[in-house]
Amino acid sequence: MIKIAVYGKGGIGKSTTVSNLAVALVRRGLRVMQIGCDPKADSTSLLNGGRRIKTVLDLVRERGDKFTLEDMVTVSEDGVFCVEAGGPIPGLGCAGRGIIAALERLEKKGAYEKYKPDVVLYDVLGDVVCGGFSMPMHKGYAQKVFIVTSGEKMACYAAASIAMAIENFKGRGYAQLGGLILNRRNVEDELENVLEIAKDFNTSIVGDLERSRLVQECDRLGTTVMNKYPDSDMAKQYLKLADEIMKGFE
Repeated sequence: MIKIAVYGKGGIGKSTTVSNLAVALVRRGLRVMQIGCDPKADSTSLLNGGRRIKTVLDLVRERGDKFTLEDMVTVSEDGVFCVEAGGPIPGLGCAGRGIIAALERLEKKGAYEKYKPDVVLYDVLGDVVCGGFSMPMHKGYAQKVFIVTSGEKMACYAAASIAMAIENFKGRGYAQLGGLILNRRNVEDELENVLEIAKDFNTSIVGDLERSRLVQECDRLGTTVMNKYPDSDMAKQYLKLADEIMKGFE
């Protein structure tokens, strides 16, 4: 089972990228589980017709520990096993707690044994890399981390911070940096800015996704490009990204 964490600044298009990547991997014949690790709990909405699924923290608040694996996991139309960690009631509690609760309960209730995913994708908010937000990097969870970024200043800053966190975990058996995914915003010197981060952290750009109206349209419609426009150039870019990421595990 391959475990991949995808981090990136909020609003950078990370969840859109991860959802399309998940479907691309399914198209390649793999069983995929996507775990949303963001308090907004919208990581998997594009896989479920724009609908937000019940989160693990919602279940914990409502039922304690008296819920089943099937209550936690929603299977999308494309066959992706979807889980949302969820977040606290606004103003109360720690946002990282949902991630910890979700990962612990997935293991406790035997999710990986039952669903037998070939690939697990953790979609993690990247503005903060502490507490629960760093959990997918820890030993036993993700093997590699990929960072979604544009060439914008704040996105690059967040990407560098995440890469630095991974660097600081070296030697502990934690996840390694797998590479950067450039999600273009068409800003000046975009490629050069992201290449500089790659050079600083001795990594590479594994995917270069153009800014596409199809992505924006599908976001509004609550679906993925892979689902609505499977033969488009943009879908081919997601398939190429899936292939490039999987090469690193051969």
